[in-house]
Amino acid sequence: MAAGKKRVKYLIVDAFAESAFKGNPAAVCFLDDDNERDDSWLQSLATEFNISETCFLTPVTTVSGDAFPRFRLRWFTPVAEVDLCGHATLASAHVLFSTGLIDSETVEFATRSGILTATKQLKDDDDDEEESPTFSIELDFPVVPTFQVNYGDDDLSLFSKAMNGATIVDVKATEKDILVVLSSWESVVELQPRLDEISKCPCEGMMVTAAASPGFKERRNYEGSSGQRETEGSAERQSNHCYGRLRLSLNLAKNK
Repeated sequence: MAAGKKRVKYLIVDAFAESAFKGNPAAVCFLDDDNERDDSWLQSLATEFNISETCFLTPVTTVSGDAFPRFRLRWFTPVAEVDLCGHATLASAHVLFSTGLIDSETVEFATRSGILTATKQLKDDDDDEEESPTFSIELDFPVVPTFQVNYGDDDLSLFSKAMNGATIVDVKATEKDILVVLSSWESVVELQPRLDEISKCPCEGMMVTAAASPGFKERRNYEGSSGQRETEGSAERQSNHCYGRLRLSLNLAKNK
């Protein structure tokens, strides 16, 4: 540890899971103005953790009368900083709410994608005799629009190889990523993608989705150039992650 630097406190949180060692892990690290680190150090720590996301929380001084506490939030994969990460934001909010670090039902995160909001939603459970009531977390994320692209035969062939021959019914794009729609939710669940082919696709990440039960979509997410593999998540209401919807309700993450 460098001389004069305080130790960095952190927690490992499994998002989208009801028990430890499942779901999608994120390292939630705490910084402050007296313990700032440069970007190279942040990336080195994320590389050493070597899990899908390492995020860094720094409290932001709020003006008297501000509605909610606010933290600066940054996300790093083992190889790069990314603009947005759902499960690591969920993990950060869970830590803040469950440890009593904030005295509020809502917290704001200042990020590269703008201000994100997390709200604690208490669950009604008369049978729950635990001292601490259970809760879910609702995340308010920015809408990321999708658009049609006239991909050439070579690109379509590459997508097909990446999906290991699964039937593709539509392909849409965002500024950086590709959204692949398969024929059924069963196809998404059973998909055995070729990750080496995904890394060759003209995108930073690839989302795979299909219509499931009414009001839900099945989704799996793969990252290539940003250093992630597959990120796990629950079926999300109304649409796919930030693509095409404003509000996202996610299940409680649990600490290891």
